[in-house]
Amino acid sequence: MLLDFIIGGKKMKNIISTDKAPQAIGPYSQAIEVNGMVFTSGVIPIVPATGELVTGDITAQADQAIGNLKALLEESGVAMENVVKTTVFIKNMDDFGKVNEVYAKYFTSQFPARSCVEVARLPKDVLIEIEAIGIKG
Repeated sequence: MLLDFIIGGKKMKNIISTDKAPQAIGPYSQAIEVNGMVFTSGVIPIVPATGELVTGDITAQADQAIGNLKALLEESGVAMENVVKTTVFIKNMDDFGKVNEVYAKYFTSQFPARSCVEVARLPKDVLIEIEAIGIKG
């Protein structure tokens, strides 16, 4: 679902919402589109159909989180090859290699720029969160 914000006759941004990705757990949007660029919020490994966290290790959580991100991007009109930047937050940098293996299943060419940061804690105590910026089209 897209919500348009129009100010002075000019469309400023579209708010993107879908049930194919986890719902926001606070006062923020799943994604925002501005001038053909889509900016996602951080996505965690929640199963959208149930609202429950996926069980398992970093590999299972990374697969669910990146799969959720893909669903959100596709709903926004952004193909994975049109993602220009991702930021990955992980609880343990020792999991970097495992996250890369899962990441490479979703991003197979025209790789986006990326940052990966170890953090002390993530929402719902998950092991990974990922956000992206992509281009529609």
